[in-house]
Amino acid sequence: METIEQVLESKNIRVTAMRLLIYKFLAENQVAVTLSDIENAFEKADRTTLYRTVKTFVEKDIVHQIDDGTGIVKYALCEQDCSCEIETDLHLHFHCNNCNETICLTEHKIPKIKVPNGFVSENINLVVKGMCDKCSGQ
Repeated sequence: METIEQVLESKNIRVTAMRLLIYKFLAENQVAVTLSDIENAFEKADRTTLYRTVKTFVEKDIVHQIDDGTGIVKYALCEQDCSCEIETDLHLHFHCNNCNETICLTEHKIPKIKVPNGFVSENINLVVKGMCDKCSGQ
């Protein structure tokens, strides 16, 4: 298993203390987090540094953005060999209407969707909404 440093270096990202901390924070969360969640976890850190780190992680396919329909973008770590390609890497997300958590369901891949000729897919987002296992009591 790769260390955080190795993951960052393999994506040509310079290793800094803040990048290590943010990566570790994302890895420890079982749910997708908002930028506000990250800011709250690192209250003393510069907001610009936090934003730039998350932006770099998205651009380098370490983190993916999730639009779960709440109007607030959430972020989650990508799987190890993810390149955020429509053809191979997209998976379902589950948004709990009760606790408002969004969870990656990485074992459930989004099937290839054929769009009409002349159309070009740039992103596919599939969110299942309902109650998570914690809220449903099952």
